[in-house]
Amino acid sequence: MKDTLVVVTPIYEDTQSAEQLISELKNKFKNKIYIVAVDDGSIVEPVKIDILNKVNADGVVLKLVKNVGHQKAIAIGLQYVADQLDWADRVVVMDSDGEDDPDTIIELLKKLDQDNIDIAVGQRRNRSEAFQFQFFYKIYKVIFTSLTGRSFGFGNFTALKSSSLQRIVKMPEIWTHFAATILSSKLRLAECPLDRGQRYFGKSKLNFVGFALHGFKALMVFSEEVLVRVGIFCAFIAFLSVAGGLTAILLKFLGIATPGWFSVVMGVFVLVFLQTGTLTLMTLLLTGIVKNNLPEETAYNQLIKSVMKADFTAKL
Repeated sequence: MKDTLVVVTPIYEDTQSAEQLISELKNKFKNKIYIVAVDDGSIVEPVKIDILNKVNADGVVLKLVKNVGHQKAIAIGLQYVADQLDWADRVVVMDSDGEDDPDTIIELLKKLDQDNIDIAVGQRRNRSEAFQFQFFYKIYKVIFTSLTGRSFGFGNFTALKSSSLQRIVKMPEIWTHFAATILSSKLRLAECPLDRGQRYFGKSKLNFVGFALHGFKALMVFSEEVLVRVGIFCAFIAFLSVAGGLTAILLKFLGIATPGWFSVVMGVFVLVFLQTGTLTLMTLLLTGIVKNNLPEETAYNQLIKSVMKADFTAKL
């Protein structure tokens, strides 16, 4: 199995696209490919082992007991690879809908060949989403950078060395957001600008609310950094409200304030002070909840209903 590329791809109610992806991977890498397809609790189109057997591709289909979501499905696939495929020295994570183009995998692997690079990430050069999505996405990137102090411009399409994989799967944050976990791992990254591929079939099942939730989960990975920055901002606003209140009291004693002005101004400053304190407390509580409820890396076994192995008859 030496020099065999392992590809982890989550699938949810989109068997037709998955078949197309696996067929292209097989044609491109011949017998040097091993597919780990994660069926994320599909009901209408459950993934069968035929998607591998049809093209004589080696690999497994991990059928999950329920729908756990895109990010957790990736985490389960990676933990399975780290636990069961000790020979895997290169692992690629990609979506099964065609937007992660199989032809660009080689560019990621070239970056990975460098000794000073641990993970190669695909950075999309072009985006085909509607203007509304792109507008809010740019706003989100500004908010993310402001709250975390980090730049974030890549998704799930990545290539990892075996040593990087072993480190990533030990981070409980992987259950929340895969790309953000990579960013927080302190591993050496190489960004590889790639063109976005076209979806094989259908439309994305992720709506605007889903995208917003996905973005919020990325912030959860950096909850401590967010807490510090929110705390500093709230402390600054609280200081200004206290200073403003003292100034209002001084003006009142000097007789400069007009009738009724002092009460209104003091009420506003008191409300601002209380709101900043409440915001800081809520952020602190959310940080504690996030950190205390991250699952252990061994929990992935409990979410796998069955493991179907391909009837791989090609000569290796």
